[in-house]
Amino acid sequence: MDTQSIKNRFGIIGNSPALNHALNVAVQVANTDLSVLINGESGVGKEVFSQIIHALSARKHNPFIAVNCGAIPEGTIDSELFGHEKGSFTGAVDSRKGYFETVNGGTIFLDEIGEMPLGTQARLLRVLETGEYIRVGSSKVQKTDVRVIAATNKDLLEFTYKGKFREDLYYRLNTVPIRVPALRDRKEDIPLLFRKFSVDFAERYKTAPVQLDDDARNVLVSYGWPGNVRELKNIAEQISVLSIDKNITGRELQIFLPQNNNSNRLPMLVSSNTNANGNEFSNEREILYKLFFDMKKDVTELKKMFAEIIKNPSNAAVAAAYAHDNLMNDYTPIGELQPNAPIQAQPYMQVQAPPTHAAQPVIMEHDDIHEHEEVEESLNIMDKEKELIVKALKKHKGKRKDAALDLGISERTLYRKLKEYDIDD
Repeated sequence: MDTQSIKNRFGIIGNSPALNHALNVAVQVANTDLSVLINGESGVGKEVFSQIIHALSARKHNPFIAVNCGAIPEGTIDSELFGHEKGSFTGAVDSRKGYFETVNGGTIFLDEIGEMPLGTQARLLRVLETGEYIRVGSSKVQKTDVRVIAATNKDLLEFTYKGKFREDLYYRLNTVPIRVPALRDRKEDIPLLFRKFSVDFAERYKTAPVQLDDDARNVLVSYGWPGNVRELKNIAEQISVLSIDKNITGRELQIFLPQNNNSNRLPMLVSSNTNANGNEFSNEREILYKLFFDMKKDVTELKKMFAEIIKNPSNAAVAAAYAHDNLMNDYTPIGELQPNAPIQAQPYMQVQAPPTHAAQPVIMEHDDIHEHEEVEESLNIMDKEKELIVKALKKHKGKRKDAALDLGISERTLYRKLKEYDIDD
């Protein structure tokens, strides 16, 4: 049977080389009894490939069953697969056959094999190697002739390194690997699939088929499709049911696409709360650090100018103009930083250096010789922050709302700072 006939029989749409290669491997391995491991992301249609392998094998007239290993609780999966004896555990009121017994002679498809518990993996390995299994609560060895096809959307080899999956079982299952490509890796098939789904849903809901313009087709192809074919089918159904005008534009199509999964098409948003190096401020304290370090730099500049004035009083006017243009208009507003949000403009805060800590020039007169020495100001960030809060509260006579507005922070943040610094307002 050729590839196109298989596509028509099982409803497979697409002509990408990766898809055709996966189908060819499935056809070639179908007539053997080799174990097959189907790899692919969720929603690519891995179960269809297991059905193809079974339908083209010598077991096609025998049972086929698909089991989702991730949907069965760990405490019952052994019973589901291998059966149990009466009284083997609480609730086992009767003996029960497992899937490996009921599907004897046929094919069992184990989806999400990576979710299988390690104990069950050991039992499965024995079935693959010897065709033997034991029911839960029994000591009798039973035989089965079942072909196992497994599928996973995980990296099982990485799981073996982490001890989450048995290495011997991995190589036993991976006799013939089949990788089903993700939808984003076969973009040329996306319009074909959408057209097929649109026609099917139009017939089901008795409406006209959806038509996409060129812009909409570009949007459709450029979207990442993390849910693969399953997601594309859901979007086609939504549009078929909800759209009044069946001629869809790119803007209209974007309404149906999840924006949080659309990052591969949208430009990255850059928050405005970044520092000079392009790094985001992690919290409001970092902003305060920057503010006070800038203040320290400005105070140092002022001290230098004051020393020059003492030495040469004629430079006073020039120094005053420089201070006004370069220092006094360069303060940064303090704002409460919120995660992933730009810093909003806040009223500027006029900061006066406290007289008890600020560096002040001390003038000493010895006969016509004027000397000065600098007393280093305190650089403790918490002291500075506490002093500013106390000054703001005094200025506004204990009114927290006005003090918070003056400081450029929220009233909630001010309340937290009051408790943190044990300030009695």
